[in-house]
Parts: sequence; structure tokens; C-alpha cells
Amino acid sequence: MPITTSAKKALRQSKRKKTDNVRHMNKIRLLAKQLAKLSLEKKIAEAKKLLPKLYRALDQAVKKNILKKNTVARRKSRSATSLNKLVVKK
Repeated sequence: MPITTSAKKALRQSKRKKTDNVRHMNKIRLLAKQLAKLSLEKKIAEAKKLLPKLYRALDQAVKKNILKKNTVARRKSRSATSLNKLVVKK
């Protein structure tokens, strides 16, 4: 346990940041799983509606320094590519 007041404050801050980070990451994971599920079920229209929500969550993660810029760019690219493959096949 922290002893000094500044260490106690740092612990409080890190706990608060951790809960925020976990909440954002859970939202991103949930949206990614939903997108993958819709892709497997060939529900392209619903998947296209979900893609902007995933983009928004990823962009917010970059803004809040939860994920790095290139990581988000890669995830966005891969999700869009997987969706476009379904559109082309159909």
C-alpha cells in the first residue's frame, strides 16, 4: 500500500483510469465481435450500420490514449476489408 499522500493519489488515479480503459476496451471488443458475427451470418446491411460505431469507439480510444494510432488504423482497415470482401462476393 502507498504511504505518501502523492502515492495514494496516484493509486486513486490509476484505479480510475483502469476502469475507464477497461470500459472502453470492452465496448470495442463487443462491437468487433458483433461485426464478425454479422459478417459470418452474411448480414451485410446491419454490419455496415455497425461499422461507424466501431470506428467511433476506436477513434475515442486513440483520443484518450487507450490504444495507439497505428493499432486503431490497422483494426479499422481489417474490419473494413473483411466487410468489403463480403460485398464483393455477393
